[in-house]
This record gives sequence, C-alpha cells and structure tokens, in this order.
Amino acid sequence: MSIEKLKTIIRESNNIVFFGGAGVSTESNIPDFRSSTGIYTTKTNLKYPPEMILSHSFFIRHPEDFFDFYKNRMIYKDAKPNDAHIALAELERRGKLKAVITQNIDGLHQMAGSKNVLELHGSVYRNYCMKCHKSFDLDYVLEFKGVPRCDKCNGIVRPDVVLYEEGLDMSLLRRAVEYIQNADVLIVGGTSLVVYPAAGLVEYYRGNKLILINKSQTPYDYRATLTFNDSIGKILKQVV
Repeated sequence: MSIEKLKTIIRESNNIVFFGGAGVSTESNIPDFRSSTGIYTTKTNLKYPPEMILSHSFFIRHPEDFFDFYKNRMIYKDAKPNDAHIALAELERRGKLKAVITQNIDGLHQMAGSKNVLELHGSVYRNYCMKCHKSFDLDYVLEFKGVPRCDKCNGIVRPDVVLYEEGLDMSLLRRAVEYIQNADVLIVGGTSLVVYPAAGLVEYYRGNKLILINKSQTPYDYRATLTFNDSIGKILKQVV
C-alpha cells in the first residue's frame, strides 16, 4: 500500500529532491561506515582507527599511512551504479527530480546519468596539488607509489574530499538548503540521519511529503509521510 502511495506522490510532483548517504552505495558493494560490516566496525590489523586516519590532522602528520588506507579501503573503481542510482537518474530525465544531494564520494550518481549532483563530501575522482592547485584524476593518485606528488611542483596531491576536522563547502551547502527548502517532495535514503551537519539538512524541508528509505530507523521517522525500512534500490525500482 505504501508503495502505491509513493508512486502517486512521485507521479503528481515535478519538484522532487533526493538526499542520500552511504546506504545508497552499499548495494553497489561499497561498504558504509557504521553498520555491522562498515569500515569503522570491521576488525582489521590497522595501526590506527579509521576515524583517526580520515582526519585532516592525521593526513598532514602521516600522509603515507593516510594514502595506504585511502587507496585500499576508500576507492572502489569497479563499483557500478545500482537500481537506486538508475531510478534517480530516470526521475531527473523525466523532469521530476531537481537535484541529488549526496554524502557519497564515489561518483556513482553521475555514472548512472544524474546531471545535477551536489557532492557534499567531495569526490574521489577530483584531486589537486596542495601547493599549485593543479588538478589530477583518480588514476594518477592510484598509480603513484606512496604519497602522490604533483608532476609540476612536487606538492602533495590530495583528494578533493572532506576529511574529519574540515568544513563543508559553504556555497554547496547553501545550494543544498535552497533545493530542500523549495522541494515539494523530499526523499531521504541510505542515511541514518545522525551525522551533522548533513543530517540537519532535513530541518530545512518545509513541505509535507517527506519519504524516508533506510534499512534501520532514523530520528526523523516520526516526521515522515512514508517510511521504508528496506533496500533503497528495491523501493525506487518499484516506483520508477
């Protein structure tokens, strides 16, 4: 019944915004962070906890250890878009979905065909020299032995991703807030809505059609028009 209701909501709206987290990409075999099989909870022989490795201060102090972890645990070059990515790209193609706002850095939304993607935490596909700001692609970083260095000035080439202790791009955040404030329908998927500032974006939604799709419950379930504790790919494939 809820599926039918969601179909109706989508059919009747031309101003949908999607806000997604790591759970959108788990169906493409990219691990999330906090679930039982997530990057933070899986036991490994790491010298440092993953949360520490992915911090700005650790990156500055131990670039070798950072890149060793980053290249081996954060990059999934063979990952393919799943049903959720494909359904969202189709909704945009039909003129219904105005923006995808994502906390993911894997580029899968664009691979599926989405055009207006706001990447709050950056992208593994963009990299730049910290000294001269020359841009580099992902292959350059992956193929470089050890800490990637700029071929122009020998500065460290870092991924354009937001590490712990770093702030989000405020202009991007403002755009995300605008899309959410103006949305008729807000679909939130694959995020526990507990990590700020991203989780706070839901507060800006002024409409009355909040759809939550997540394997587990979220603090915003009580405010939702519809909640699905299920696979986001499965739900979106059914309705699109």
